[in-house]
Amino acid sequence: MKTNSRPIAGLVGPTLIAISLSEALNLRLMAAEIGPNLVHLVYLNGTLLFVAGLSIVRAHNHWTADWPVLVTLTGWLVMLGGLIRMFAPVSAQGAVYHTTALFGVLIILLALGIFLTFQSYVGEGESPKGATMKSSS
Repeated sequence: MKTNSRPIAGLVGPTLIAISLSEALNLRLMAAEIGPNLVHLVYLNGTLLFVAGLSIVRAHNHWTADWPVLVTLTGWLVMLGGLIRMFAPVSAQGAVYHTTALFGVLIILLALGIFLTFQSYVGEGESPKGATMKSSS
């Protein structure tokens, strides 16, 4: 069965890398900006996350015992995170920017992003996309 795991991982992997690195670099700014004036931005962020997660789940809901299940799990977690931000935009989400636990989450997201990117562009037993194999004569 051919799945769309590699193309979706090729989108999700680099996105997770960019998100985790940019959040790590901007933690202090984000902590300073959390407040009641930005509730609408948290809600909008949640809506976008929900749509992105739902899109991944609709295109890739494969429960296998191999790496593509990480794409599916990522979609479900992104969708859940979006729902939490939509229904609780003024919860203790801002407090997480002050904890070291966030760094652990960012490291996990970075590792997942690198893994999915690698699986997408290099893949098991395949040469990188665009690479050609020369035959020996």
